Amino acid sequence: MGLKKYIISSIIFIIAVFGYAYSLELGEYEISLLGYSLNLPASVWIVFPVVVLALVTYLHIIFYGLINYFKQKAVIKDHETMIEFIKSGLLEKTNVLKFRTKDFKNLSSILSQLKIVVTDERFTSSNEELNKIVGNIQDINDGKFVSEKSFKINETSKLANLNMLNKVNEQIDFAVDVLKKPENYSSNIIRQAFENVLEEKTMTTIKKLYKNIKLDKELAFKLFEKDAANNEFGFTAEEILAIVKDLDFNKDDYLALAKNYEKILKPDQIISIFEKLSTEVEEATTAYLHVLCEYEMIDRVKEIVSLTPDTEYTAFKALLDLKESGKYYNLETISYK
Repeated sequence: MGLKKYIISSIIFIIAVFGYAYSLELGEYEISLLGYSLNLPASVWIVFPVVVLALVTYLHIIFYGLINYFKQKAVIKDHETMIEFIKSGLLEKTNVLKFRTKDFKNLSSILSQLKIVVTDERFTSSNEELNKIVGNIQDINDGKFVSEKSFKINETSKLANLNMLNKVNEQIDFAVDVLKKPENYSSNIIRQAFENVLEEKTMTTIKKLYKNIKLDKELAFKLFEKDAANNEFGFTAEEILAIVKDLDFNKDDYLALAKNYEKILKPDQIISIFEKLSTEVEEATTAYLHVLCEYEMIDRVKEIVSLTPDTEYTAFKALLDLKESGKYYNLETISYK
């Protein structure tokens, strides 16, 4: 029974009791207490305890009704906070959220120790904003760039990094912008931007950008391959030397570099490059000898290897011996080790 119905029923009951007692014509009754006396009809004294009991029950019902109301309100509020907690977890934010009820506090403590991962499956809930967040995360995981202003991710999170990576892959002009100001982006974003620019832009554009980033051997070789394929506007010998000197190339790296350019650069250019490198870095000598052999500069090869111990550059020494005996072998059949 609701409070309203209870009040109406109790009032009707009180009136009925009073009416019945009054109809009995019981007269009046006087009560004296501590020098005070009160004289009222007997019907009033009969109905008085019923009225007091009714008032007490009203207060009791109202009191516990208010308690229940605030409990329900706390649960509803905690439910809303839990949705925000889940959203923050999905967006990889570290918002401090407070819960009112013990059960939700325990639940949030458990969830804070776990990672909420969005799957590829279709997601639906009664909260449209949550649905939208999950949908955007699924798009990012699928390689799409999400640019909605309402979709606010923690800028230092993996999700934000992946979204930025998607933007680099979708928008080549943005990749160029990244290389113009690489200090504003993480290393993997810069790397992907450079690889995309290498693939889609001309050497004219690339030559304006490559100095802005720190090249490693892998990126340098991709850059050299691009240059070799587009050498009309490619690097000068001095630029190639400048790039190589900043890298920790080994013998095989220098040899691969020589093979990359030997069909592109003019003989005097590539010979000059590797001559300079070999005088500064011993690891480049094998590549220099390879270039000399490629252009049949046998006398120069003899001059270089004659000054080395018998155990060094044995492949080239063997090649010279074979040539002197009238036997000719392709350079690719020789081991440089």
